[in-house]
Amino acid sequence: MIYIFIYLVLAITLVLVGVLYGMLIYKNKIFPFHFVKKIFNKIVRGNYGPWAIGIYELKDAGSLKLVPVRDVQNPVLTGEDVTDIDAVFVADPFVIKDDNKYTMFFEVLERTDDKGVISYAQSTDGKKWKYGSVIINEDFHLSYPYVFKWEDEFYMIPESYQDLSVRLYKATDFPSKWEYQGNLISGFPIVDSSIFRHNEKWWLFVSDISDSVLNLYYSDDLFGDWKPHKMNPIVKNSKHYARPAGRVICRNNKVYRLAQDVVPVYGTQVFAFEIIELTETTYAEKMIKEPITKKSGQGWNAVGMHHIDLFDVEEKTFAVVDGRRTK
Repeated sequence: MIYIFIYLVLAITLVLVGVLYGMLIYKNKIFPFHFVKKIFNKIVRGNYGPWAIGIYELKDAGSLKLVPVRDVQNPVLTGEDVTDIDAVFVADPFVIKDDNKYTMFFEVLERTDDKGVISYAQSTDGKKWKYGSVIINEDFHLSYPYVFKWEDEFYMIPESYQDLSVRLYKATDFPSKWEYQGNLISGFPIVDSSIFRHNEKWWLFVSDISDSVLNLYYSDDLFGDWKPHKMNPIVKNSKHYARPAGRVICRNNKVYRLAQDVVPVYGTQVFAFEIIELTETTYAEKMIKEPITKKSGQGWNAVGMHHIDLFDVEEKTFAVVDGRRTK
């Protein structure tokens, strides 16, 4: 009986020591953290995956339904295209045009630190893309590089939820050099902030790490005082429709917000909602019933798609999207 007790005490002690050492490994990145993580990435994610970036187009001018571009071989960018860091995958792409050239900004997940940084690629036709370099790298995770132009200057609000803020960056030498300007809002873990200008005001959708809440802020000045909307939360208790999924679409005198469905797993498909009323005190929207893009069931986007940004190339409207090939 005494031996059983001794074995039990030893077993419990080993478990406790293992848990404590595991916590130290994770927190302080000590041996064998990087070794174990490398094996995990290799098994679960493969060499470059699971997220990659592709190009779609509007099926027709009267809808937001997206389809693959016939003469584009998706994905157009993967982690393998990243040349200046060891990348696991690329995701969250945004496109902006300048001087007849299209520049795409996107998240790159760095393998060594398991942390997101922001990189760019460029194209002359919106179909073939050449990787540039990492442009923003902080001590915390960055993703969702929502880029926009205002008064002839380029700005960006990448997701920085670990910093508990919406950080504003300004291009000092577009597209490769950016400087931090300050925070628009702060105080909680904010994800996928999506900014747009409408009726002479700035509006900002933000979610949080629960993926089930959407709040709205507004300001007269980009650098001014951002106020919470009186109807917040705009969406609550919904993992289907709360978390933003790309640039707010302002086309044909209509405004649409995009939402990613995180059920049953993160990044399943994307829904669009037409905003039919938007003031400082009121908000109303209606949902487009069918998702505008979703998993294909095979290939590079077999199990999910969770991001869209529309951009015009001559007479066509393309969309930069991302897809996931494994769970």
